[in-house]
Amino acid sequence: MAIVFQPPQALLDVPTHYCPGCTHGIIHRLVAEVIDELGILDKTVGIAPVGCSTLAYDYFACDMFQAAHGRAPAVATGVKRANPDSVVFTYQGDGDLAAIGTAEIVHAATRGENITTIFVNNCIYGMTGGQMAPTTLPGQITETSPYGRDVKTAGFPIRVAEMLATLDGASYIERVSVDSVPNVIKAKKAIKKAFENQLAKKGFSMVEILSICPTNWGLSTAESFKWLRENMIPYYSLGVKKDSTKETERLMSSQCSNKTQEGK
Repeated sequence: MAIVFQPPQALLDVPTHYCPGCTHGIIHRLVAEVIDELGILDKTVGIAPVGCSTLAYDYFACDMFQAAHGRAPAVATGVKRANPDSVVFTYQGDGDLAAIGTAEIVHAATRGENITTIFVNNCIYGMTGGQMAPTTLPGQITETSPYGRDVKTAGFPIRVAEMLATLDGASYIERVSVDSVPNVIKAKKAIKKAFENQLAKKGFSMVEILSICPTNWGLSTAESFKWLRENMIPYYSLGVKKDSTKETERLMSSQCSNKTQEGK
């Protein structure tokens, strides 16, 4: 009998600690499916963060490191430089990457480190109880912003994808979401491209994934997806923020066009 469905080999068949409705499980599966499809399980190394996905090393079947809070890109840099043939990815939340780890992600990107970053953005600190994060939206209520984030005192949310896209060392930056089946399919394509870029030695790639946190948002799963669509996506627009391959193709096409015009 032909097998039509089976769990990805890159994901261990174990219970997870995530809250009901949390989309980390979806994202884990997408990463694992990509690893399987590319046939790179035996040479993949993942870097787990501090945050809700700290225990990612218990769920992925590849080799895993646990990094200090925010330092996953630095650890990934060391692993990749010491083992250039390995495929290295970091899996980080917004508190880990966009707060204490801002310097690490910015400098890994600007150096063009040939690694892949999976950045999960749910606009809140999940593991520690729902405090305001660097990505918390203006007016969003959290444990430490009970009247809503006031941009006059707390500043504006950081659009990480747009920020990193300005850096010359960044090769591929895209923001996706996992709020619907069509968007989950797009998210997987983006994750696969980020890994393929690393295999092609194109430099730093990051996929930012808009996610939900029903527990700390105080909403049901269905309500959380609705809130994401109505609030997060308008502020954190989906799509490719930088693709150096397409930019190179565009420049080459423009040069060819100019030469054709000159020859007339």
